[in-house]
Amino acid sequence: MKNRRNGRAGWMILAFFMIVVSSVESRSQQKYSANWNSLDNRPVPEWFSEAKFGIFIHWGVYSVPAWAPVGKEYAVYSKYSEWYWNRMLTDSSNVGQAFRAYHNRTYGPDFRYQEFAPQFKAELFNPAEWADLFKKSGARYVVLTSKHHDGYALWPSSESWNWNSADIGPHRDLAGDLTAAVKASGLHMGFYYSLYEWFNPLYKSDVNKYVAQHMIPQLKDLVIRYKPDIIWPDGEWEHNSDVWKSQEFLAWLYNESPVRESVVVNDRWGKETRGKHGGYYTTEYDIVHNEDARTKKFDHPWEECRAIGGSFGYNRNESLKDYETSDAVIHKLIEKVSRGGNLLLDIGPAADGTIPVIMQQRLMDIGAWLRVNGEAIYGTTGGNAGAINKTIFSTQKGNDLYLLVTSQQNEPFSLDLDKRPGKVTLLGSDQKLVWSYKNGKCRFSPLNLFPNLPSGGYAWVIKLEGVR
Repeated sequence: MKNRRNGRAGWMILAFFMIVVSSVESRSQQKYSANWNSLDNRPVPEWFSEAKFGIFIHWGVYSVPAWAPVGKEYAVYSKYSEWYWNRMLTDSSNVGQAFRAYHNRTYGPDFRYQEFAPQFKAELFNPAEWADLFKKSGARYVVLTSKHHDGYALWPSSESWNWNSADIGPHRDLAGDLTAAVKASGLHMGFYYSLYEWFNPLYKSDVNKYVAQHMIPQLKDLVIRYKPDIIWPDGEWEHNSDVWKSQEFLAWLYNESPVRESVVVNDRWGKETRGKHGGYYTTEYDIVHNEDARTKKFDHPWEECRAIGGSFGYNRNESLKDYETSDAVIHKLIEKVSRGGNLLLDIGPAADGTIPVIMQQRLMDIGAWLRVNGEAIYGTTGGNAGAINKTIFSTQKGNDLYLLVTSQQNEPFSLDLDKRPGKVTLLGSDQKLVWSYKNGKCRFSPLNLFPNLPSGGYAWVIKLEGVR
């Protein structure tokens, strides 16, 4: 009798194991066709939505002049130093005039952009120190500009012969060195990649040949060499996704590439795709398709990208007033996460490979705050507590609700809850909060909270346990 029971149990265990294996195999063997109807059915891997905070890095030849205009008379997109070459040669507006005036005054009218490349030396670049800073900032992933619109590649790309970091400038595989350091630190590593190149002769003369002979082989080289967790295309706006062969590339990426199970991609695959196709949706300085993204509700995974200053690439023309304060950056993180999104915060290293101290300081402040309050950020979803006021945001995880308070609350406030909280605490503090629950409303007395870095000052977090 005992042997019969043991045999039955053994068969049950084996059957369960076979079901699990079959389920895993069916997921891993799912094939995606080269069309949006099929590709859009691939779920965004969960690690991305749980990560919440990433570091964007704009670094390249444009880091040598490291200049763009500043001031209220220039729109946000006009202040990008990484657009130096394009603005200088093609922009007839006051923006282009500002770039040309600076260039001619500083380097002379005959000095070509290509002559900056030998000065991009990265002699002080220490990838382990960069990765350590990113880890301490609380970021969970990193996205490096492997190639911006100027076409200069940060790895030994055969498609960009003599216009890459191994052939000219640092004489080093910058992308590879940083990838190794970032992955060793336990963070996810990804690459920004510009689909188009402003002045590439092949692109200008025959876009189809450019895509087939340059872009697609280069993208596949990045994936096969470094096995990135993120592919972040940009520069898609001149053509639709059919011209870029984006659907064919994504089918290869999802079906055959070495990162087919884990890779995450954004939505910048053609001039028609943002907010519609690809992987997660992207906003930039709260804008998508010239619309204010703060008024949109995204149920789909999404990410806001922005710089600490006005420019993504390093801009030596920026002063302290052009940089976001630590409070402001942390509040941006809170705002995006409370709406279900991620924040990809950009830094612009200098041409010598150093990260400007002000950027380091901002990242360290974020990390200090996250070490105390990170449970209200990582792995959460947008809160359903409703709008409490303009300075209190909410996130949720499991049965718990978090209130992220970004300013002093001198007046009582309340929120609707279906259940009385089992426990209410202030993260990082043993201060007792005065609250009550009656008739579906949780009421708080004014919060006697004052700056007490790093656990306060930037924002405080109230944890309400067991409310779901």
